[in-house]
Amino acid sequence: MTPHALVLNCGSSSIKYQVIAPDTEKPVMAGQRERIRDHRHALQEIFTELEAHHSSQLSQIGVVGHRVVQGGSEFTAPTLITKEVVRQITLLSTLAPLHNPANIAGIEAAQEIFPQIPHVAVFDTAFHHTLSRAASTYAIDQRVAEEHEVRRYGFHGTSHAFVSRATATAMNREVHELSTIVLHLGNGASACAVQGGRSIDTSMGLTPLEGLVMGTRSGDIDPAIVFHLHRATGMDVSEIDSFLNSRSGLLGLSGYSDMRDVLDARMRGDDNADLAFDVYTRRIRGYIGTYYAHLGRLDAIAFTAGIGENSPEVRAASLAGLEVFGIMINASLNEAGDGRFTVPTRISTEDSPVEVWVIPTHEEREIASQALAAIAHGTA
Repeated sequence: MTPHALVLNCGSSSIKYQVIAPDTEKPVMAGQRERIRDHRHALQEIFTELEAHHSSQLSQIGVVGHRVVQGGSEFTAPTLITKEVVRQITLLSTLAPLHNPANIAGIEAAQEIFPQIPHVAVFDTAFHHTLSRAASTYAIDQRVAEEHEVRRYGFHGTSHAFVSRATATAMNREVHELSTIVLHLGNGASACAVQGGRSIDTSMGLTPLEGLVMGTRSGDIDPAIVFHLHRATGMDVSEIDSFLNSRSGLLGLSGYSDMRDVLDARMRGDDNADLAFDVYTRRIRGYIGTYYAHLGRLDAIAFTAGIGENSPEVRAASLAGLEVFGIMINASLNEAGDGRFTVPTRISTEDSPVEVWVIPTHEEREIASQALAAIAHGTA
């Protein structure tokens, strides 16, 4: 019998977990802990709870899959976690100081609690290791870039991998046949151009700050804004870092970080919310055009994640005016059931050359699948 996988997503003050059985649509168990201070204590509480109420399923766990945000150039596939792997992930914390330390805390705590079970790291960046040098390279002094590992890494890789394959399945096509743009639109947001199942470009870069407008992140800006803010306001590097990551995006434009609040404010005639919505969707349209050019042919666009799956307004505005490129959505399909979809749903017109889909993402299932495959094939 194929074992279950326990998937852990550890943030600085939270732990999300799911126990996933192979070939199931829903997790056997799922939950989360918020505002934690000690990962080991929180995981021990989770384990005790599972042992008390779900001991039979717990006994079937054969691998623990850990989401790790930054894998750098070293990790391009799911990897069995050893002391050396933990050391390397720790070194990569300079590239992801808000994420990798929390991932490591979760790994070390889980290894203490589940010492007899293999632990596998699945990296957000791994799906994007197929980027060409031209796509991953910034136009700066290459000696400096190489010394400090400055390049485009990309993130949301597990979501982009899952959704690109799920889109092919929904279209009754093989993923290697398709050129697809995946739009992962949540509080964090990224776009990815997928050609034949391989990432060829993505909007996030060295960090998750680059690219699309997000809940609290600016996305693309003129780099000189950083210098201007320092000179004009006296803000230091850490203050500007916080400003661009935590006080910008939708929040900086409208006062709301949640797209649902932005949409409500638009309904009330809030000009700032209107501007935020327009900047947000305009940025998406720009990336669609760029990726269409890079792909050379476009078969499908897939919307996913919290906003992508639930906001017909965002989907419609993001594709407005793109009919000339063969991208045509059916307004009735887009808005059916209040525009919130829990299963793969096509929203383009029958005669649209480019199919448009809403595809619910399942990052935990992707992590579980990769972790299980790694131990089954002996590649972890």
